[in-house]
Amino acid sequence: MQRRNFLKIASGVALALLVNPIRALAALWNQSAFEAIKINDAKANLGIVQEMPSNDIDLVAPDRAENGAIVQIEITSRIPNTEAISVLVENNPTALIAHFVFSNGALPQLVTRIKMADTSDIKVIVKAGGAYFSATKNVVVLENGCG
Repeated sequence: MQRRNFLKIASGVALALLVNPIRALAALWNQSAFEAIKINDAKANLGIVQEMPSNDIDLVAPDRAENGAIVQIEITSRIPNTEAISVLVENNPTALIAHFVFSNGALPQLVTRIKMADTSDIKVIVKAGGAYFSATKNVVVLENGCG
């Protein structure tokens, strides 16, 4: 009987040690921004007041996506001291698709696949030095990917 009690206690402690770091990471997740339906609401929840268009952000995406379930995008920021990159799509069930935070010295470049519900602009907002910069590209979706 003592062995079973020991195993119960040990497994409970192990579970608690695993769950607490996950809770800490979940606390850092901006749930209200990711649940926002409109781009302006998502931006407000991210603390973005105003962004300026920039030619120093490269947004590579197809002009036409055959299937909105898999739209590959590539983003590169040449803005010094890039801290974060957010990807937003207006005509989606939720506007904020992704939010990437970069550590000091990290190359602000990424390639990912996103889902698009309908033809829409993809808007990339880069935070650098306390200011926000943006780039936009329209993608025509031929087959719905979010429904």
